[in-house]
Amino acid sequence: MIQKDKDGFLLQLQQHRLIIYKICNAYCKNTSDRDDLAQEITYQLWRSFHHFNGSVKFSTWMYRVALNVAITFYRKTKTSEAIIQLGEPDTEIEDRKEDSAELEKNKNLLQQFINELKELDKALMILYLEEKTYSEISEILGVTETNVATRISRIKDKLKQRFLTVNN
Repeated sequence: MIQKDKDGFLLQLQQHRLIIYKICNAYCKNTSDRDDLAQEITYQLWRSFHHFNGSVKFSTWMYRVALNVAITFYRKTKTSEAIIQLGEPDTEIEDRKEDSAELEKNKNLLQQFINELKELDKALMILYLEEKTYSEISEILGVTETNVATRISRIKDKLKQRFLTVNN
């Protein structure tokens, strides 16, 4: 690979590195597995960079590759549970203590419920929580926008039912 391509790849990787962290946190519980997955995603991105033709945004292509690698990795190492991290780690909630405790409880429940979803549904929710459009999710996962909308609606209904069951 020529130096220009290498520099372009490294620049894009640096600009979109949080995608890798989010995917790794979603599919791996322990640090060692996250590190292994991040390395594998980076390697696969590098190997397939020459296939990136610019017909989609780099971040869309990167999500697609990263999710495919993560799902494959997850299937091979089902011994560890995946964890979805919601929000930024250093986000502070400036609310009353009772509201904060309730919000934290609900956030943890949501993480737990999402972690129990099948691989594709989990990927859908990661992208949905990243505020990707249905069109972007469709491109990344290779499913139709209608399928994205339908699945997300069903997942949201399922999650609402889980919350109702827990809170009653």
